[in-house]
Amino acid sequence: MEQEIDTNELGESIVRILKGIYDPEIPVDIYELGLIYDVMVNTDYEVKILMTLTSPNCPVAESLPREVEEKVKSIENIKDVDVEITFDPPWSKDLMSEEAKLELGML
Repeated sequence: MEQEIDTNELGESIVRILKGIYDPEIPVDIYELGLIYDVMVNTDYEVKILMTLTSPNCPVAESLPREVEEKVKSIENIKDVDVEITFDPPWSKDLMSEEAKLELGML
């Protein structure tokens, strides 16, 4: 019998990984920064992450999505990770968590 997928547990594992990835120019992780728009997991343990960057000209436009893909792929049982970059809606400071705003002295 095939093992039942616990999407909540897997989602929490993915978020823990994302909270360990930082934009090199800002001392806040990409999750709290609001760069992650959506995380989807299907029953085949394939993950799709919809994310943005602080700007289209972001210096880590190539390396950051690759880092996200590699780190999430390192989670046990994950078979594939697809990271899609979007600028719709464009990132703004309003997407940041209260924690991120506090860290950056914006509150």
